Amino acid sequence: MNDIPSSLTTHSEDVLYALDSRGVATITLNRPEVHNAFDDKTIALLTHYFKQVARDENARVLVLQSNGKSFCAGADLNWMKRMASFSYEENVEDANALANMLHTLYTLPKPTIAKIQGAAFGGAVGLVSCCDIAIASRLSKFCLSEVKLGLIPATISPYVIDAIGDRVARRYFMTAEVFSARRARRLGLVSEAVTEEELTSTVDTLVKQIINNGPVAVAAAKQLVFDIKDEPLDEELIEKTSLRIATTRVSEEGQEGLAAFLEKRQPAWRDKS
Repeated sequence: MNDIPSSLTTHSEDVLYALDSRGVATITLNRPEVHNAFDDKTIALLTHYFKQVARDENARVLVLQSNGKSFCAGADLNWMKRMASFSYEENVEDANALANMLHTLYTLPKPTIAKIQGAAFGGAVGLVSCCDIAIASRLSKFCLSEVKLGLIPATISPYVIDAIGDRVARRYFMTAEVFSARRARRLGLVSEAVTEEELTSTVDTLVKQIINNGPVAVAAAKQLVFDIKDEPLDEELIEKTSLRIATTRVSEEGQEGLAAFLEKRQPAWRDKS
């Protein structure tokens, strides 16, 4: 059961959730009539489902996708109209909800893959930046469009800057120019840009690669990047990383993986079908 909060039940079809027998969780933006633009209800539903994936021991990888021509057009027009009349305090609360959703996705202790077709504008670039891997169709377009409205991409900025670097971010934050999937790949925003026909199969291949690996090790490998990326390469870091691999080797999953390799068999976590 998804246990959607009662306040969101009337919007439950705006974001769809599924978990298959392999442990692949799929979260689908389902507002194609507005190019999957998000509002406060969509943000709350995404936060709910991201937390659900994080808690569920059966979920091994998350695919974030959307129905329709566009991945996500950013903020919903009607939502922006409502925000225009909000007080400062209400705007802070609203922004905090978006920031919390993004942080929940970014720190999710499972691998995350964004599957992108069509437009990914404004806040959608934040969603893409928060995912570990992003696969886009070659026809996809990206834009950090906030300054066109006299706004700034504040809540998404830590994740976008982490993905593409500060100098590149300065350009696209200020110009609000539209750029291609090919450019997005060169910038590091997306991992691969493939044809429309290859989009689903490319994501499926990555999913299979991930679920063939030790689930505890995959989560630990993701956390490893967060923990050491800004650390100086000194004796303390060398010791920390040595302790981590030693701990992993003597763990239940590590022992099973090594034994399976030496015995030339499949490890217990791998699908035998």
